[in-house]
Amino acid sequence: MALVKKGSRHITVDGIPYRWRIRRRPTYSQALVWSPLTYAVELADSPGSTLVVTTNQPHPSNWRIESASAVVPSAVADSIRTAQTNGWVPEKPGSPFHLDQSERFVSSPY
Repeated sequence: MALVKKGSRHITVDGIPYRWRIRRRPTYSQALVWSPLTYAVELADSPGSTLVVTTNQPHPSNWRIESASAVVPSAVADSIRTAQTNGWVPEKPGSPFHLDQSERFVSSPY
């Protein structure tokens, strides 16, 4: 499944161009800070498998006013490299590859 081009950002990691995107509106679970922010990454030119990264921070548009830091390109590049080390092959079509980095995420008790 290809990412929507509108709202996606470009990044080049180790000479390979990628696109990444964060969903503008949080899911219900993200809005209540029950689940963390996620974003998706794919090759820019010929998308194959999509990388879905689960972060350890809340969505910036959450309803609980929990503080969230910005997802910076260096963090996205690190996630791409980590996913490739763990077996993500972006050129190969198939199911999304999930990279869970939410080990320190604390959900809201409400």
